[in-house]
Amino acid sequence: MKTTDSRPPIQPLPITACSVLSACGAGTRSLYDALLAGHHCLRACDLIDLQFPAFVGEVDADCLLPLDPRLESFSTRNTRMALAALDHAHDGVRAAVQQAVERYGAHRVGVIIGTSTSGIYETENAYISRELEHRLPADFSFVDRHIWSATARFLQLELGLGGPCYAVSTACSSSSKTLASAQRLIVNGLCDAVLTGGVDSLCHMTLYGFKSLDIMAEQPCTPLDRARCGISLGEAAGLLLLERPRAEHAQCVHLLGCGESSDAYHMTAPHPDGRGAVTAMRKALAQAGLTAADIDYVNLHATGTLLNDQAEMAAMAQVFGEDTCCSGTKGLTGHTLGAAGAVESIITWLSLVYGFMPGTCGLKTVGESFRNQVLKDSVEAVPVHIAMNNNFGFGGNNTSLILGRSGD
Repeated sequence: MKTTDSRPPIQPLPITACSVLSACGAGTRSLYDALLAGHHCLRACDLIDLQFPAFVGEVDADCLLPLDPRLESFSTRNTRMALAALDHAHDGVRAAVQQAVERYGAHRVGVIIGTSTSGIYETENAYISRELEHRLPADFSFVDRHIWSATARFLQLELGLGGPCYAVSTACSSSSKTLASAQRLIVNGLCDAVLTGGVDSLCHMTLYGFKSLDIMAEQPCTPLDRARCGISLGEAAGLLLLERPRAEHAQCVHLLGCGESSDAYHMTAPHPDGRGAVTAMRKALAQAGLTAADIDYVNLHATGTLLNDQAEMAAMAQVFGEDTCCSGTKGLTGHTLGAAGAVESIITWLSLVYGFMPGTCGLKTVGESFRNQVLKDSVEAVPVHIAMNNNFGFGGNNTSLILGRSGD
């Protein structure tokens, strides 16, 4: 089981609650049902009148919740999505955070949220208003709405927390890195619980920015397919509560290991051999004290672009060989950018809780050079004891997380 790394594994940390809001709907059950059905939730963009053909994973406006008037200055699409995930009754994240506060004290509970857009959509609208009316809207607060830490600060105030509070913005690996950061805070004794995750909303900048890179698919994206031709952007909020281990957490899914790397090969393109991805996956295995043979399933980053899918699968072949089952789920939700790590960690959590492996929505013919066991359709009633989630961002910001069921 042990790798060649001489350091002992870090103590597994329980994920005591999680919730999600995405194009698939509100709550983990909606996401699970969509994964089993295998039908994409992508559609033409309603939020923004795009001047080019594209499909997006847009959240239903009816799912967004209004903020308490005392925190109205924080009102953005991001914070309203975060609040919807926090307050989904079935998932119980708010209740779990409150229990953590009662157990440890508010000053021992932190908040770390990943994002790449924060409140940029509202800032765009504010500057449109300025262009038309020659002034910014009276209620617009740059600090409370635009800056990267705005959603994290909102959640801290909403929940009355007093521990460390900050944002991570490393493109598509942002919210995966929040779990790694929370692990460090807990292991080093700075926190007893940390609310982690990510929130990103659609906006003009990302939609037109990715279009300018010529990597936007005109039809729903088809990750890992031989004929793949680009990404479909999405938006989402995913929240996970990580805690110091206690006896009552024995049945929880645990975070077993985190691996991070920065290959800095190119501003947007990954190293063609997947060097940064290989390093992140191997570091996660080493930290968990596991080998590649211990991993039952890998949730791939799998964006649907030619270069990213090719590089990731080259890395998978180096680390796992040809036998490990894997799939990509962005064909279902769209690429939710800074929220992708949280959403896909929750998908990995679902695979462990329900004993299934998600398929790759939209996949018809697997890329000819991809040697791993890529799943086209979801596989139910299969034991998944330990799983990995990969997220690789622009600038070579790479993160791999390993989750496992307690006692397996």
